[in-house]
Amino acid sequence: MNLEEKFKLIKRNTVEIITEEELKKLLKEKKKPSVYLGTAITGKPHLAYFAWIIKLADFLKAGFKVKILLADIHGALDNTPWDILEERYKYYELAIKDMLSTVGMETKNVEIIKGSSFQLKKEYILDLLKLSSLVSVHDSRKAASDVVKNNEGEQAKLSGLIYPLMQALDEEFLNVDIQYGGIDQRKIFVFARENLPKIGYKPRIEVMTPLIQGLTEGGKMSASILKSKVDLTDSDEEIKDKIKSAYCLEGDRNNGILDFINFVIMAVKEDKKEKFIVKREKKFGGDISYKNYNEIEKDFVDKNLHPQDLKNTVAEEIIKLLNNVDKKKLLKIGEGAYS
Repeated sequence: MNLEEKFKLIKRNTVEIITEEELKKLLKEKKKPSVYLGTAITGKPHLAYFAWIIKLADFLKAGFKVKILLADIHGALDNTPWDILEERYKYYELAIKDMLSTVGMETKNVEIIKGSSFQLKKEYILDLLKLSSLVSVHDSRKAASDVVKNNEGEQAKLSGLIYPLMQALDEEFLNVDIQYGGIDQRKIFVFARENLPKIGYKPRIEVMTPLIQGLTEGGKMSASILKSKVDLTDSDEEIKDKIKSAYCLEGDRNNGILDFINFVIMAVKEDKKEKFIVKREKKFGGDISYKNYNEIEKDFVDKNLHPQDLKNTVAEEIIKLLNNVDKKKLLKIGEGAYS
């Protein structure tokens, strides 16, 4: 894979890269660059997590070392009770490993890291205190505003101000070239670029992808909105029921069903050179196949593809995707992690 192919693969399905010039320079100069994605261990991982799993697979194919930070301390800073952090960590670790396996990622260049394994060390805490003496309350609150739940109002917690400082420092202490995340992370990413140099560290490249819309009308797929998501532990019937009732107005591209097809299903199928096949009765035109996402969206917007036919196919694709998830084990761990 040449440099242009690597750049194109990393840019696929992104909404912003800060900056593209820095990314091109990195690809040219470093044989084995590294990227990390961090996820705070708060709500249960759900179907939308596959979007960033797929994106990390793109980085792997482009020759990157991939680090996944399961941020237990960040989870506590954002309302996860301290006494269940270890159970939450176990839940996330199993879920992420199963998801990696599901999409066939080669994991020899993937490292899963527990946040507290390095965030409690003397050097890290000293840098956190240094950074806290240079950053205003206003800037820290602004950085966290799209991510941290307990950051606003008269009862805002001090922990919400610490959160973005730690996320910035993670780039340095994980020794990575790129931080990747959803577009909701943008303010923290920019905060990191602006503030790490103040304590002698280089700014990193920041790569962002869109958030997958939920199954309800408007808003992202969220662990806190039950009807908006498919859980990794949902049964086949629960998946079918949720997708059947999902918002998907005929001819309107703006829905979570098409988002999931775009950022997950077709990203996998196009790489495998597989087609997306919608099964229909002959009286409705018979089966139809698509080789890329744009063809699906065009037919849907032109009302040549009915929402129910699309939903039926997506439900079956999701069921297949979750076949490798150890639902029984997750449910067992979840008794302690989410009781």
